Amino acid sequence: MNERSTGAQRMSGDGNKKQFWKRNTAKVPGNIQHVYGAQHPPIDPLLHANLIKAGNKPPSATTPGKPKKATTFQEFESITSDAWDVGDDDDELLSMAAQNLNIEVVMETANKVIENHSKLQEKRQQQMDKSAEFDQKEEGHEEDEEEPEEDEEREQRAEMTTRLSFSSDLLPHSDSRLVKSHSEAPVGSPKEVGGEWTGLHRQQSLPHRPVIPLVARMADQNTSGTPAMTEREASRLDKFRQVLAGPNTDLEELRKLSWSGIPRQVRPITWKLLSGYLPANVERRECTLQRKRQEYFGFIEQYYDSRNDENHQDTYRQIHIDIPRTNPLIPLFQQASVQEIFERILFIWAIRHPASGYVQGINDLVTPFFVVYVFEYIEEEVENFNVSSLQEEVLRNIEADSFWCMSKLLDGIQDNYTFAQPGIQKKVTALEKLVSRIDETVHRHMQQYEVEYLQFAFRWMNNLLMRELPLRCTIRLWDTYQAEPEGFSHFHLYVCAAFLVRWRKEILEEKDFQGLMILLQNLPTMHWGNEEVSVLLAEAYRLKFAFADAPNHYKR
Repeated sequence: MNERSTGAQRMSGDGNKKQFWKRNTAKVPGNIQHVYGAQHPPIDPLLHANLIKAGNKPPSATTPGKPKKATTFQEFESITSDAWDVGDDDDELLSMAAQNLNIEVVMETANKVIENHSKLQEKRQQQMDKSAEFDQKEEGHEEDEEEPEEDEEREQRAEMTTRLSFSSDLLPHSDSRLVKSHSEAPVGSPKEVGGEWTGLHRQQSLPHRPVIPLVARMADQNTSGTPAMTEREASRLDKFRQVLAGPNTDLEELRKLSWSGIPRQVRPITWKLLSGYLPANVERRECTLQRKRQEYFGFIEQYYDSRNDENHQDTYRQIHIDIPRTNPLIPLFQQASVQEIFERILFIWAIRHPASGYVQGINDLVTPFFVVYVFEYIEEEVENFNVSSLQEEVLRNIEADSFWCMSKLLDGIQDNYTFAQPGIQKKVTALEKLVSRIDETVHRHMQQYEVEYLQFAFRWMNNLLMRELPLRCTIRLWDTYQAEPEGFSHFHLYVCAAFLVRWRKEILEEKDFQGLMILLQNLPTMHWGNEEVSVLLAEAYRLKFAFADAPNHYKR
């Protein structure tokens, strides 16, 4: 802790006016390590090459198989480590970025987007005019007999229809209040510049599916719109209740049932059992819960007041910055009381684990536990639920249970967050080797355009795919992770491999570095549900069966 505080003082010294992320400061074990991809990634010169002044020149052709100096993990981490720290001189950094942007390229792209949208609106207006003329011919002499007031009303309705049509064109086809579609092409992408595949076209090409909340309720609706509780699901729920009803829960049987998904009604108790938070013996559970909850709030009393101490203020400051960024599309997580709960959970965990401290991305790992344990006390949708309506004792229970279960999860993957994050480094390397064996075409395609696995898979490992999937899908995914031996630390590798190969067609269609990176960082999973996650898990299990016990299969 002394080394950390000394480093903080050194970086904030009066004599040094430069932003500390611009200097090659040595990394100190235990310091906050800011993770690329844990939040929205900073501007990458390679990814945004066409927006830099130098990019005005024609891009040089990429030679297939051209050798490229590999970026080491430490170099990559050091380049982006402090990109999200807020300082007094941030305006200087922003102004530097603005000066480097090629205004002509930006304006040209923006004008093309507006032009394409205007053409689409003209076509729609022409179709509406033709339809209106047809209706007038059908009505014939009846129109002549209408009063002037009725003519005015019809004109007002037509004008209102036009306005509504224009407004609807600006929103995604699905649930506009939820999120902007992940599949929308960013400004400046090759497809948009071509004028044939704008973001609006992508939105309209999405399949018509029922609106699914980001956090599905009851039996976790799936994308086919099936009833919330089918006969099969009711039968599975009965099996869970039978296993849980005994004096000593058979954890092995519970894992077998949970692998294919856990019904919402029994998910809280099942997660607590499978994570090791609660004992299998029913008689010991209540006293265990009381003891662990009291222990957690004992930590609050002992440590939380020290958050503004010199040794801990950097950690608390980073947590305080990250909390509002946690699932910003879900109103539940923007409530002040929820954010205070998350701050306490993350700060106490960081204080009790000095080897890693707090790292960006850990804040995401609290959310599934919190949502599941809120469901234990409510029946309605959780997205817009006001947690202040719950009793204080209930909120305290949810907070303590979320802390302990998150701690259990992180105990198995803590090397992902220690100095230099060696766990993630090993997993990304293993993913690259695995993909080269299961789909050599995809692997060579990314090599050809010099896409390094670290550039997109780092976030997959650091956030356990939580940034790539809706929260409802993460909860379903974690049902299986809880049931699978070493689910978070080992099985997750095969899920990532299956997830990458799942987008094989889209990956092979991209013919440059920029297109591949935009795709891999914005995969269109917003409409995913239980069906897609189940298929992904089945493929991951097949890969694990083929490769996990045969390490030589990694080799050529």
